[in-house]
Amino acid sequence: METLTFPSDFLWGASTSSYQIEGALDVDGRGPCVWDTFAANGHIQDGSTAAVACDHYHRYPEDIALMKAAGFNAYRFSIAWPRILPTGTGRVEPRGLAFYDRLVDSLLEAGIRPMACLYHWDLPQPLEDRGGWQSRDIVGPFADYARIVAARLADRVKDWMMLNEPNVVAIFGYGVGEHAPGHRLGEQGILRALHHQNLAQGAALRAIAAEHGGLTLGTVLNLQPAVPDSDRPEDVRAAAMWDAVWNRVALDGVMKGEIPALLADRMAGFVQPGDGEAMRYPIDLLGINYYSRNTMKHEPGRIFEAGWGEARCRRWTGMAWPVQPEGLYDLLCELKRDYANPAVYIAENGCAYDDVVAPDGTVHDAERVLYYREHLESVARAVRDGCNVKGYLCWSLLDNFEWAFGLSKRFGIVRVDYDTLVRTPKDSYRFLGAVAKSGRLDPA
Repeated sequence: METLTFPSDFLWGASTSSYQIEGALDVDGRGPCVWDTFAANGHIQDGSTAAVACDHYHRYPEDIALMKAAGFNAYRFSIAWPRILPTGTGRVEPRGLAFYDRLVDSLLEAGIRPMACLYHWDLPQPLEDRGGWQSRDIVGPFADYARIVAARLADRVKDWMMLNEPNVVAIFGYGVGEHAPGHRLGEQGILRALHHQNLAQGAALRAIAAEHGGLTLGTVLNLQPAVPDSDRPEDVRAAAMWDAVWNRVALDGVMKGEIPALLADRMAGFVQPGDGEAMRYPIDLLGINYYSRNTMKHEPGRIFEAGWGEARCRRWTGMAWPVQPEGLYDLLCELKRDYANPAVYIAENGCAYDDVVAPDGTVHDAERVLYYREHLESVARAVRDGCNVKGYLCWSLLDNFEWAFGLSKRFGIVRVDYDTLVRTPKDSYRFLGAVAKSGRLDPA
């Protein structure tokens, strides 16, 4: 194997989300969000809540110190909408803005570039009660929220991402009910939620750009190449349909202002004239969250008649997700070929495993180290082949509240003891730190 190198200005860091790490859900005027309600209604598999999580709200200086020691120079975090606007609109909570002031100032002092995401799933419950992402009425409130946060932080935060994984919000939150807010509205619920997120995103991008110059504006999409389980025509159709739903509605919406042809008839009832231009925006950055390919087969009775096929891979993560690093290379090459080679940041890439704490308190997570090594090889190959990749942010800095799985799944490169909140860097933390500091990936 050869030593693989990265550009000298490549960004290295980690990603987190507010709801998964902050805790302090009833502190400083924060309002309720859909995940608070979802957890209170007993939908978290291990019965836990995010009430404390990693207590990042109070322990952020320690977490920033960990990033600095690793040699990271970038950090993607999300703003908690209900901390800023407790009811989603109207009164602004100054203590919420003050927290993100402190966080951003501390990051800059540590030499870490703050990259803010405005929406990572914690929709204020009062907005959900008014229709949430099923209603076009959410477009204005999201744009107002974006304007308020940018007015406070844009003098120091130059990188802004509007949404995180709108496809996951739509499919699992509104289609099949496995995530908050827990609706089972099927195909139409999914497509409405996707479309309204696209419209809100476009409005927010324009709202920020109208008032601030010199910013890098974009969004974060979970993109997973959809491949058919077999060459049977019905499986090929299922994969094409799932690609349209999972990847293309969000990607083509912001990049092209288009509805995928396969879905045009199904979305005709709520797409209005002018929506294409409202969705499209010449973004400066495209955040990509990649975990695996989606292998799809024809399955009547499933949404869009697309079911999960048999993934071809040698290993699986603790989430039972296939490990397919070559899919990341293919994805980056596709973006270069079909979308004019946009500036891409790997905004999430990581894995959960059942970590074992050694008698001396260390965590030797060899499976996670191998996962990161293989995916970084794919990124380095893509950069070498001309893909415009600007940075790599692992998921995640900390073990955290993993949505419907609660505290039972650990994605962090730093272990969190949920009883004591003690942070313990894992071998994967040291591995990524070494790559970040050297800018190269040496043979194993």
